Amino acid sequence: MTARPPAGAHRATRQGRAIVAALRASPSFRSAQEIHAELCAGGQKTGLTTVYRHLQRLADDGAVDVLRQPEGDVMYRYCASDEHHHHIVCRECGRSAETDCPELSDWADRVAHSLGYSDVSHAVEVFGVCADCRAARR
Repeated sequence: MTARPPAGAHRATRQGRAIVAALRASPSFRSAQEIHAELCAGGQKTGLTTVYRHLQRLADDGAVDVLRQPEGDVMYRYCASDEHHHHIVCRECGRSAETDCPELSDWADRVAHSLGYSDVSHAVEVFGVCADCRAARR
């Protein structure tokens, strides 16, 4: 795992640093609203629009993973890897784990090329219930 600058070539601001710190502090995907609420609760004066703007910049720079929930919500998590990867996400607590899964990437490339596509990319998210949440049900 390599350290990555929080906002690429963009000028670091107090708000941007606070957003990155909030993302790094959690292993789970979180919404912009959750991050904004955490910052406000901690005394940070940061507008929700600023949070969205910084999250988009971080996503564009590849510093955060972006997850679109089945309900349409967009969630963010600090990216632990510079390499292409996928996530498995707990539907109950939101905790996630990364996996590179080369078999899936190979399959996606084969299917795309068989249909005449080139310059292929893909995003796959797997959802389930983590061991801790399963244990809490018992």
